[in-house]
Amino acid sequence: MFKGHTLVVPRSHVVTLADLPSSDLSAYFGFVQQLAVAVEAALGAGGSFVAINNKVSQSVAHLHTHVVPRTKGDGLRGFFWPRTKYESDDEATSYAEKISAALA
Repeated sequence: MFKGHTLVVPRSHVVTLADLPSSDLSAYFGFVQQLAVAVEAALGAGGSFVAINNKVSQSVAHLHTHVVPRTKGDGLRGFFWPRTKYESDDEATSYAEKISAALA
């Protein structure tokens, strides 16, 4: 997807958002919020796109939330965006390290 696109996945197995126990909502979405801020700060993004698919278009039957860095003119149109690849494993690692540092 976009470089820096990150997934948040609960440790306990649930298929959809409706299956996530209400007692876990605050911690889960608190972390999604922290990650969205960290992705923007770490990558100098103008904003972020946060999304969950439930059942339809859910390619993995496990709840996961997408946090995607955004910049003006990046090509995102609704849920369709240009797909890019990291140039190398080292580049992917560098994005992960930047985001991890911003979370600290």
